[in-house]
Amino acid sequence: MPRVSDKVLITGGAGYIGSHTAWAFLDRGYRVVVLDDLSTGFESSVPASARFVRTRLDDIGSVREVLAAERPAGVIHFAGSTVVPESVAEPARYYTNNTANSLALFDACAEAGVGTVIFSSTAAVYGITGSAPVAETAPTAPISPYGWSKLFTERMLQDIAQARGMSAGILRYFNVAGADGQLRTGQLTRGATHLIKVAVECAVGARPAIEVFGDDYDTPDGTCVRDFIHVSDLAEAHVLAFERLHADGGQLLLNCGYGRGYSVRQVLDTVTALAGPIAARHASRRPGDAPSVVADTRALRNTLPWSPRYTDLRDIVATALAWERAQQSARPRLAESA
Repeated sequence: MPRVSDKVLITGGAGYIGSHTAWAFLDRGYRVVVLDDLSTGFESSVPASARFVRTRLDDIGSVREVLAAERPAGVIHFAGSTVVPESVAEPARYYTNNTANSLALFDACAEAGVGTVIFSSTAAVYGITGSAPVAETAPTAPISPYGWSKLFTERMLQDIAQARGMSAGILRYFNVAGADGQLRTGQLTRGATHLIKVAVECAVGARPAIEVFGDDYDTPDGTCVRDFIHVSDLAEAHVLAFERLHADGGQLLLNCGYGRGYSVRQVLDTVTALAGPIAARHASRRPGDAPSVVADTRALRNTLPWSPRYTDLRDIVATALAWERAQQSARPRLAESA
């Protein structure tokens, strides 16, 4: 069990993955501080038992004050911008928010004596990978500013941690989906672009249709193939990575996925099987989308005692659908109380 001193600070902890990770740490007995500016996150997603501090990551003076006051054993860094097509249109915003702000945070962590930093990275650092599972040793050649902003940040963390005596974990996410099994939190992102989120919104009538961006890729059915990982399994990987680094030090670089890809059409078929037909229309390819991205997860499974619970696509979709139905049923009550 965690010691009393084991407190973690989670940047972006009011967001989708951050809030699930906050719950995962709390469930393990840690004390949690969430730092978020609520630009894309929601205070309602922050667990009541966590301490919430609303501040911007680029207000580094405020961040330093929080670090000095809370003295966390580790910082789990999620805060950042994540939409690939948006990064193509607004690269400066992504390099500022994802890279420059992270640099200031890592330096502040070193100054505050934080022992461990874990960074939320992405499979987008690999770029075009082909159909075979991609390992951490594969070449990194991002095809979007989003991917580059994350890759630059990875290297900064590795160098700063090495120079300043911190331990560092970099988790490269593949496609994150689903919701907490107890419905304590889920994805509330406004105008979300995540495939499963959009599909289940269509299933409950929150959107009229879903667009399929490209059906002529070099994949078995012409649509993009992705490795979907359930958000709760990903959150658990953060806890285990922190515990490993907190105990042993050093650095970790791990892919986070299941090692199996599903196409856009397979996802839509699964949603249809669980919730009935949804309207789908074809659209042009989006800039920055790779045809197929699937994780080689041997390093994750060999390094951490990680036992994922939601490895079947149907189970991932079912939790996302349950969350969306719960949100849909709550909306009339919220409207009545307004």
